[in-house]
Amino acid sequence: MILKLAAAFCLARLTIAQASSSAATLLKAVEGIESCAGCETLLVQLKGTALLGDTAFIDAVAGVCKLAGQADSDVCEGIAAEEGPILAHALRSMSVPSHTSQLFCTAVLGRCDIPDVRPYNVSFAKPKPEATRPSPSGKKSLQFVHFSDIHVDHKYEPGSNANCSKPLCCRSYTPEDAPGNNSFPAGPNGNHLCDSPKSLEESMYHAIEAFAPNATFALFTGDIPDHAVWSITKGDVQHGLRSAYSTMSSILSMPIYGTAGNHEAAPANSFPNKATTDPISSQWVYDILASAWKKWINKDSNTANDYSAYAHKVPGTNLKVISVNTNLWYKLNLWVYEAEMQFDPNDQLAWLVDELQASEDAGERVYILGHMPFGVDDALRDSSNYLNQIINRYDATIAALFFGHTHKDHFEITYSDYEDQNAETARMVSFIAPSLTPTSGSPAFQVVTVDAETFGVLDVETYAASLEHPEFQKSGPVWEREYSAKEAYGPIVGVMEAREELTPSFWHNLTLAFEEDDEVFQAFMGRKTRGWEVGACGEECKRDEICQLRAAEAQYNCIKPAPRQFVRKMVDGSARQVDDECHGVSIGSILKSIAEKHEKVGYKQDL
Repeated sequence: MILKLAAAFCLARLTIAQASSSAATLLKAVEGIESCAGCETLLVQLKGTALLGDTAFIDAVAGVCKLAGQADSDVCEGIAAEEGPILAHALRSMSVPSHTSQLFCTAVLGRCDIPDVRPYNVSFAKPKPEATRPSPSGKKSLQFVHFSDIHVDHKYEPGSNANCSKPLCCRSYTPEDAPGNNSFPAGPNGNHLCDSPKSLEESMYHAIEAFAPNATFALFTGDIPDHAVWSITKGDVQHGLRSAYSTMSSILSMPIYGTAGNHEAAPANSFPNKATTDPISSQWVYDILASAWKKWINKDSNTANDYSAYAHKVPGTNLKVISVNTNLWYKLNLWVYEAEMQFDPNDQLAWLVDELQASEDAGERVYILGHMPFGVDDALRDSSNYLNQIINRYDATIAALFFGHTHKDHFEITYSDYEDQNAETARMVSFIAPSLTPTSGSPAFQVVTVDAETFGVLDVETYAASLEHPEFQKSGPVWEREYSAKEAYGPIVGVMEAREELTPSFWHNLTLAFEEDDEVFQAFMGRKTRGWEVGACGEECKRDEICQLRAAEAQYNCIKPAPRQFVRKMVDGSARQVDDECHGVSIGSILKSIAEKHEKVGYKQDL
């Protein structure tokens, strides 16, 4: 109460000079963060600013960003305006210290130890049966396509500067960036420092038709808009979502089963749950996606349009596809930090259990798809634990899980006992698709061959288009088969027959081979980015990579909270700070970078 009265008094006397002073005070506080206690002290100051109102908070955050020289002024102002009201809302209801504040400091600023998972037992209608994962039928097979993270930039301009000062290039931000006025002109079909032009998007769909003409369906695991999150508007996102699904449906001859990525909202990552007290809503996102998906999802499908999830029986098969909204479990969705965090936001876990129980009762097989993998650092550990309970309960019904988000080509293994990881306790595999956007490697998609009765995965083939190919910017992207998982890894693990499944045990045994044979491991690392900027990965890096592969539950991924500064090499050999994976620049990344810059510790990682 005292804090609120003080805030009200300050609000009445606030002036422009005081706003500048607030930014300077906050900057000093951010620079001084050296511990968890320091982070929570900063949260108290941020909360005090938030209590002055959204405008004061936005001005202060933008001021901090500009005073620190972390980004161009328009980027600072855009990020503060987009994310500021959400963070201010969360701070106003956040208790400090608390589980929520500690988790925020861990997830967003990397300054606290990760709090223990809050105990929560997911409720199941029936006990787990004795049934086990079915063996492949050995009969016919079918194929489907998996692609992800297209990040189409409708403002991509060929000839514009590919070596700009922004987090995303290939746009005419200034006259100096315009075609004819710069030394590093972007080609017509893409650049590693930019998101996908429309030409690259269309090229991939045509390649899918060429390489998988008989595919039964496609799984698209989300992320359509570009990474210019400081300037993207609701209208931009609406246009992007509609354009992408319209283009897909006009070129691809197969049904497309999609899911919502974290960039599908404006502001990015903004997915409030039903318990929020703020009138801001992402229902418009869900409505657009539901409208786009309805042509492929029959009327009998069980949909949850109020949070963009659905369960759909693939016609002519015994397979149910369940799409979940992983954004409700995403650490950079600032809505998750308001008040007391929900164990089951929007009751999505309960809905998922109901769908899986119905499939178990009906003898159906299930694919689960979502945007963010459950085991990565971006996943809230509490939610990941609760999801792991569900996956283990229904491991005889679920055939596989499919995700995107990381922009890399890799996998995660679910175990029944993470303290005893072996081929017998390996229960499930999550297949994580590489991206179309070339910011993290060559544009790519995957063709998955499965048993037509059990839907167990028999092979995964990756197709990519190298930007370094001499024809890429001339006649267009040249799509080529990069590798087959069975051909590359089968002889190593001893699974080579066409009808043999790449089981969870197969993938666990492959991680053992990685430990024993560094050449095999380094080849895998090269495939993660489709051969682009493959850096050295020594013993510590190797341990961490294998640990992540064995962690479809986030608390076991061996990632420790730490301040990081990610640096990308520029065309001219210089370096530019960018954010990790699929995040894009954000208030969190700006505050974190200021603290790192002042502290002069941490590490730099080339992307």
